[in-house]
Amino acid sequence: MSGKLILHVEDNEYNRKIIRDLLSKNNYEIVEAYNGEAALVALARQRPDLILMDVQLPKLSGLEVTRTIRADPLLAQIPVIAITSFALSGDDQLARDAGCNAYIAKPFRPRDLLEMIRRFIGP
Repeated sequence: MSGKLILHVEDNEYNRKIIRDLLSKNNYEIVEAYNGEAALVALARQRPDLILMDVQLPKLSGLEVTRTIRADPLLAQIPVIAITSFALSGDDQLARDAGCNAYIAKPFRPRDLLEMIRRFIGP
């Protein structure tokens, strides 16, 4: 597969499968991490074109991981899309303050996520 590489950070296996299927059908390559620490390990090995970051993660939150990414000059330019199922007023701003480029709340329409991804890295 020669698609763009996306790191998907999500602790829920069902949610990972849904995103994996959606991205695979649209010719994106996927690397998965089940928590924030695993995401940082994955980033030490590969440079994805984009990161889909769940906000609610065990150990390190998605926002903490995003701040770590933004502090690293080798990773800082990778677009990060925050994903959360606990969307509250102000969460969008918290995600942006942490360094996320965009924010989408679950449940979302698959085409909305794909459009967001394409804005950053193309088809």
